[in-house]
Amino acid sequence: MNKPVELEILALSYPIEPAQAYPVITADSRYSYWLDSALASSSMSHYSYIGVVPEDSQILHYVHAGTPTPQVHLYDGNGTPNGTIDGDIWEVLHQKLETAPTPISGTMFSPEETLLLGGYVGYFGYEAHLDLDIGANTPYAKNAPRTTPDALWFPATNYLIYEHRTAKSWLVGDSTWVHHMERQLRNLTIYQPIPAPQLNFPTPSKQDYCQHVETCLEQIHDGNSYEVCLTTATHIHTEKPLSAEEALGIYLAQREKNPAPYAAFFNCAGWYVLSSSPERYLQVKNTGIVETKPIKGTIPRSHDPVEDQQRAQWLRDDPKTRAENLMIVDLLRNDLSTVSQPGTVNVPVLMGVESYSTVHQLVSTIRSQLREGITAVDAAAACFPGGSMTGAPKASTMSIIDSLEKRARGVYSGALGFFSADGSAELSIVIRTLIIDADGTISVSAGGAIVYDSHPEAEYHEMLTKLRAAVPHKGQP
Repeated sequence: MNKPVELEILALSYPIEPAQAYPVITADSRYSYWLDSALASSSMSHYSYIGVVPEDSQILHYVHAGTPTPQVHLYDGNGTPNGTIDGDIWEVLHQKLETAPTPISGTMFSPEETLLLGGYVGYFGYEAHLDLDIGANTPYAKNAPRTTPDALWFPATNYLIYEHRTAKSWLVGDSTWVHHMERQLRNLTIYQPIPAPQLNFPTPSKQDYCQHVETCLEQIHDGNSYEVCLTTATHIHTEKPLSAEEALGIYLAQREKNPAPYAAFFNCAGWYVLSSSPERYLQVKNTGIVETKPIKGTIPRSHDPVEDQQRAQWLRDDPKTRAENLMIVDLLRNDLSTVSQPGTVNVPVLMGVESYSTVHQLVSTIRSQLREGITAVDAAAACFPGGSMTGAPKASTMSIIDSLEKRARGVYSGALGFFSADGSAELSIVIRTLIIDADGTISVSAGGAIVYDSHPEAEYHEMLTKLRAAVPHKGQP
């Protein structure tokens, strides 16, 4: 096995602000990423990362083709095809991480931190489940048209680390890039983003959504599911494809309206991911401790402090909401048990309320110790797709979802973040997210958990609340 390339790491001696640094670091790059802990007050918001993909890189680009021998397509940093590797994205990413570049001085950070120290940044879209042994009958997911890859992973070789607690920053990468970027950031000028346009999304059909809720209730009554995570999408079309600067302007407005511990902005050579996710999919420490924090239960916040507190208390006590959350906790306990040491799966927080700028949410925490030899990619595969985006039981419920939604979910409801070369990982559930396609189509998706006592109209309004959380301006859709 070849010895991994080592990357230089350089501490900056001056302060920076990630929103101002991003345009400088990513100037003229075709592919870039910003894993942005925009809600710095959250216990999950420790670090942000801003990175670019060098021209000679190998980007892992995957679309499930349904062939006996799947292939991951390689692209260079200019977006040019550059070969293939036999295997599905889970297998290939696992192989690539074994020889991923690592920083020379990564030991300057606490070993207890989950930190991007070389590795890969990217996402698994929802349809990446097609390569896993879930047993779901999902013909629409297999055959629906795609506008984005089912998975996309960038090598983390040239990037900035920003620590929110101390406001310290480090550059990581090849020596030439690191020292050039240090000089560029030292002379940082104030960046003025393009004002974000008003995004007037059509409101999803109430009649269609409520009919789908009714069908879910019939499936639950017939014993085919306990909980169905039904979603829908809405789209707008711009007059022309958006530039990177225009997409960034929308993201910065989204970030200001709805800061989140797992916010993210990806520039993927002309199409974009703009996420303000509050939900942890998996955190894996290099010691093998793994944690997931499913969200089930959402209510809008109120400007009146008394009413706002009453809403949070209602969310904490509502029997239906608690049932939704508990079912997903049980599902994820089972998922983690397949890769964990026996007896280590535990629930340190059951149904705690977490508050964000636009909503209160009911969140549980499940934690375990991975078995010897189980990697972060193995753990991600064992829990995929996230139970909060499927329902339970997983396989039969995914079949119900597929028959109702009749579309590829794409990036939405997948998992996004990083796998570090040291064996750790930090991934979010892709919710509260805008996708801007290369043709200028902008889409946003949302949904909710349907259980035995769900009311169709109430579910429709909860879905709208979640849609609005992702849109930069108030009142839409």
